[in-house]
Amino acid sequence: MSIVVDNPNILKSINRIAKRENKSETKVLEEVIKKGLKETEPKIPEYLIANKDTYNPDPEKHAKMAGFIKNVEPFDAVKLVREMREGGHDIL
Repeated sequence: MSIVVDNPNILKSINRIAKRENKSETKVLEEVIKKGLKETEPKIPEYLIANKDTYNPDPEKHAKMAGFIKNVEPFDAVKLVREMREGGHDIL
């Protein structure tokens, strides 16, 4: 793919950034385009999000809460849920 840039100031700016960061001009141009694409993505305004915690979940928090139950004998999950709702089991 090729890109045509009519403004020479843009090319000079890319060249200066590349020299300053000791990177190739192509790499700097790719980074600038990626940043621009992220900024132009449509964002949902904060006031329209009903539950901000579930919209932007914290992956570390979810990883801490996740777990597996190991049981030697098979059990009836429906019966267990009913007992828990009735207060038959304590949830730690």
